[in-house]
Amino acid sequence: MERTMPAVPVVRREPPRHHTAAAREARARRRVGIKDVAREAGVSLGTVSNVLNRPDIVAAPTRQRVLDVIDALGYVRSDGARQLRGFASRLVAVLVLDLANPFFTALAAGVEQAALEADLGVMVCTAGRGPADEARHLSLITSHQVRGAVLASGDGTGRRVAGFRRNGVPFVIADQNAPQPGACSVGIDDVAGGQAAVRHLIQQGHRSIGYVSGPDCLQQVRDRRRGAAIAVNLAGLPAESLRDLPCPALTVGAGRDAGHRILGLRKRPTAVFCANDLLALGVMQALYEAGLRVPEDIGVVGYDDIEFAASAVVPLTSVRRPALALGREAGRLLLEDTADAATHEHTHVVLQPELVVRRSTMRTPAR
Repeated sequence: MERTMPAVPVVRREPPRHHTAAAREARARRRVGIKDVAREAGVSLGTVSNVLNRPDIVAAPTRQRVLDVIDALGYVRSDGARQLRGFASRLVAVLVLDLANPFFTALAAGVEQAALEADLGVMVCTAGRGPADEARHLSLITSHQVRGAVLASGDGTGRRVAGFRRNGVPFVIADQNAPQPGACSVGIDDVAGGQAAVRHLIQQGHRSIGYVSGPDCLQQVRDRRRGAAIAVNLAGLPAESLRDLPCPALTVGAGRDAGHRILGLRKRPTAVFCANDLLALGVMQALYEAGLRVPEDIGVVGYDDIEFAASAVVPLTSVRRPALALGREAGRLLLEDTADAATHEHTHVVLQPELVVRRSTMRTPAR
């Protein structure tokens, strides 16, 4: 049995914080952009882009409808901006933290869906293996003169972003729940996700909960911990009811190591909340090897709701993050930005996670 407990609203848009009153006034007088044309014609941004750049591949009735709207609205493209932003390129780059994690594979697939609508290709790179790989990928992306990049590398403000700014590559920050000056961003409310996970465990009767976390340099890991602490506080429990069990990586191997540490504790928690599903699967492996039962002896909650979560020997309760939707939205914002930079407004989009309850937490251990 599986129960999904959604959080609403699904999408929340926040105005960029760096806009001034003068900028808002200027936007009120802004000229018509490609987004307006797409909305009025009832087509995607990619279709409008193809009508403007590759009209031969668009069906004649659709092409004529778009051209009629362009004429009616008085749309004028900014060719100077298009040239400056590498519009000749038919390639979009995606920089992810770890392709071994199915969450990032799904995110990249979402970007690809958006790119395909505009007849663009996608190049995917991994950023999480150290400074040397980071520098190589930055060089690779800029040398290919990509149209733009979606950055889902866990680094929303550091060297990677600085590198793209320095090389003039348009980009969108993905999987970072904070607005970024001069760029669009799409994030997931991980504070709400962490709170939902631990609230569920408390409702199941748990009063001693471990948080199996990942590298503290990742904002997502810190946000999930903060949400977990909020749930403990709102339940009137002492702060020490939540015990941090840090891990150096968000992998199955790191989860197994955390599971062995849990087994060695003098007083084990009755449930654990893991910062992602790979950690949770590793924890469960260690528990099974030691002869403990999930959830009878210890409850386990994961995060991301990857495909393997539902198909585990004991189906894993997890906080679902809409990876495909996140990638698709990031890709859409990037295409909108690069299609018409003169009228594009940078936007921060927040997607809400949802708790999916499965067998791994559905029985409260005996006290």
